[in-house]
Amino acid sequence: MIRIEAFWDRKHKTRVLLAAGILLAIIALFDWVTKPYFALGFLYLFPIMLAAPFLPRWATTLLGLVCAFLAERFSYLNPSDANIRLAVLALAFCGCGLLLSEVRRNQVLDTESQEQIRILVETSPAAIVTIDGSGFIELANQAANQLLLPPEGNLVGQPVAGFLPELYRALRRNGSPQLRATMQCRGQRANGEPFLASVWFSTYNKGGDPKVAAIIADVGEDQNHQNGPQTGTPDRHARATLNARETDVLRLVCQGLSNKEIAAKMSISDSGVKNTLQQLFGKTEVRTRAQLVRVALEHYRDLL
Repeated sequence: MIRIEAFWDRKHKTRVLLAAGILLAIIALFDWVTKPYFALGFLYLFPIMLAAPFLPRWATTLLGLVCAFLAERFSYLNPSDANIRLAVLALAFCGCGLLLSEVRRNQVLDTESQEQIRILVETSPAAIVTIDGSGFIELANQAANQLLLPPEGNLVGQPVAGFLPELYRALRRNGSPQLRATMQCRGQRANGEPFLASVWFSTYNKGGDPKVAAIIADVGEDQNHQNGPQTGTPDRHARATLNARETDVLRLVCQGLSNKEIAAKMSISDSGVKNTLQQLFGKTEVRTRAQLVRVALEHYRDLL
């Protein structure tokens, strides 16, 4: 099925604008040749509809005025009412073009924001999933796939109840359209291995359908450490005091930014970012970015 939005893709801009110009010239020529036998003014809507999504507002308005002038210029109607008809045509053509332009602009912004969210989720070292109202996973990043080990390495389309039944039950019990909650529950990987999970989730509506976004962390390792002979040591280091730079770097790491992106955002060198990460690893006693994100979500949420 061909979508009309495909005509307004940025890569088609030159061809569409050229086609709109040619169509406008053909309509004007045909309107002039057939005068006064046919009223073809309504046809000027088509070049406006083609060109408006690619034009700035002032250009769309100018195009609407030109089309209104041409439609009235070749009209066979009573000349005494020309000014009124010209005003009505200008309002109709300009309004149609501006409306279509705004609709397309909003579509582009929505698409770009969704793409940014998708990139953020995909590049995040934290396990992130989105779930539809029926309890099936719609989106999962690589960290989530590595944590839950789904068949064929893809969580999309899998029921979340098979991995985190408590999360599914919590969502089904709560009918609130918006909910933000944290819980600790038992999870199970696809290979049957159980683990203790901390889950941060929130519900939202998209197009009238309820959705859920969740961050999942395996805290079983921390629990084992707490039950061992060195109880208290990880917690003391996990809540070590962070300076301003360490806090900023930690926040950007949790957003999924790379070292280079963090350096550019903070206006520091790549080596400065690496040194700060090493300091964070030492203070929180972790070895990887994923573990660092998990510790941040558990112990530094007030700083994020």
